[in-house]
Amino acid sequence: MSGPLKAATPVDGDTYAGILQFYAEHMQLLDERAAEEWADGFTEDAVFEQNVKPEPWRGRSVIAERMRAGLARQAGRDVQRRHWFGMVACDRRADDTVVTRYYAQVIETPRGGRATTYLSTTGEDVLVLRDGRWRIRHRLITHDAT
Repeated sequence: MSGPLKAATPVDGDTYAGILQFYAEHMQLLDERAAEEWADGFTEDAVFEQNVKPEPWRGRSVIAERMRAGLARQAGRDVQRRHWFGMVACDRRADDTVVTRYYAQVIETPRGGRATTYLSTTGEDVLVLRDGRWRIRHRLITHDAT
């Protein structure tokens, strides 16, 4: 997608609110270091790409495994991370998916220290509704200044 999302078919207010609620719960799980529960927000065959990684993560189990490893590395640093999503734009597609584009920041606070912006990115997701829950089928994270 890359570039501003121009919603040809914006979602209705209830759908938008549900997507924002999904993102809030999804990222708070990551901030709580609950890798398995966070990964459950992806479809079984999901793809997670980052422009700074050589290969995408493919499949919910791989996404969970890689996130567990990342959280384990972070655990030894005694910092708290908080993920903030904003400026969420949504476009409903003909195949009943919703494409979102958002800004994301990761704030990092060491114990007894000051909060700093660890990372600033743009995210692009393809969301699908499965069993009444939003799930991510494809995520692309583009790190700023790369």
